[in-house]
Amino acid sequence: MAQSKTNLITLGLSGKLGNTLIFSQRYGKTIVSVPPSYKPEQSEKQKAQRLKFQAAMAYAKAALQNPETKAAYTAAAKEGQNALNVAVADMMHAPVIHGINLDNYYGKPGDTILIKATDDFMVASVTVEIYDRNGGFIEGGNATANEKGTEWTYTATTGSDDFYGNKVTVKAMDMPANLSEKVQIITPG
Repeated sequence: MAQSKTNLITLGLSGKLGNTLIFSQRYGKTIVSVPPSYKPEQSEKQKAQRLKFQAAMAYAKAALQNPETKAAYTAAAKEGQNALNVAVADMMHAPVIHGINLDNYYGKPGDTILIKATDDFMVASVTVEIYDRNGGFIEGGNATANEKGTEWTYTATTGSDDFYGNKVTVKAMDMPANLSEKVQIITPG
């Protein structure tokens, strides 16, 4: 991709020149590139990626209609990016749950479960559900984020005397509602 210096011939040019060159404007600069070559047949993986990108574009355009959301995405944009780029990337990537720390959970009200979760933009919410070893629901609710929004704390509200073997399910969601889930069994030690 070539970038033009201030040049009266290409200044402000945009569009296609035959099947040879494409001119576009980006941040006040003229970008010259060759047209993409499309393969007529796409694999299922390529089709799925194209659909995912179309959904991301639709999300981004709708999200940027909200002034607060647009301001948040604009603030996160790095050099060469805009709010639309950040919103599309946010939709394309689900949060990642890096770990569930059960060191301070003993099946008593007030015990805490620590969760490390990140996203390319931000994790909007983290929820925790605790099930007994037979699959019966014990309790669940929202975790609270630290200042950076990368570590979350869930405080237990219900007791469970025999908590070893119980299952902790953590779900992390970002702004576009991408959901990640991680399960951990409570073991002694």
